Amino acid sequence: MNAAKRHQIFSRLREQNPHPTTELEYSSPFELLIAVLLSAQATDVSVNKATRKLYPVANTPETIYALGVDGLIPYIQTIGLFRTKAKNVIETCRLLITEHHSEVPNNREALESLPGVGRKTANVVMNTAFGEPTIAVDTHIFRVSNRTGIAPGKNVDIVEEKLLKFVPAEFKLDAHHWLILHGRYTCIARKPKCWNCMIADLCEFKQKTPLPDSV
Repeated sequence: MNAAKRHQIFSRLREQNPHPTTELEYSSPFELLIAVLLSAQATDVSVNKATRKLYPVANTPETIYALGVDGLIPYIQTIGLFRTKAKNVIETCRLLITEHHSEVPNNREALESLPGVGRKTANVVMNTAFGEPTIAVDTHIFRVSNRTGIAPGKNVDIVEEKLLKFVPAEFKLDAHHWLILHGRYTCIARKPKCWNCMIADLCEFKQKTPLPDSV
């Protein structure tokens, strides 16, 4: 895919959604960090249901840490891998209190030193909470990047590297959100909605899905 096509793709995505953001609900960098930690292999909808109950009770490192693992589990037990996530969240809160003055650090190395925080989670927090032009490659972004030809790669690291290289600077801050939303609602895994896609004429996916008879 050439640079002109990529620019047009992101121009259209921006025109449709000028101010994209995460679908996770949060009101502080800490709330976002915990929500992203909980969202691994879980839907944003399920995480939001849990945090709507948790955050009114505890939404700081101190108050969540005070719950302990056993106290946190009832709030998040509807989310997959909740026991492991509860341990990671409590330990993350402890480290934020003891090593970061209860503040979420704004650098990759410090974020990735927290339990359960990998490169993808760090990228989400840096981008969404702190406005850094990072791109977190999840399953949606990996699929869209490969299928469309925007940034094909065999693994998430290669796709991230190519996106950071090829996405025009003016779109880089919001590219993460546009690509996730496009993958979540249009360029879906099994049968992409090519017939209802605003970038179908620019996309290099050859087996485009036709308009279903039922639509």
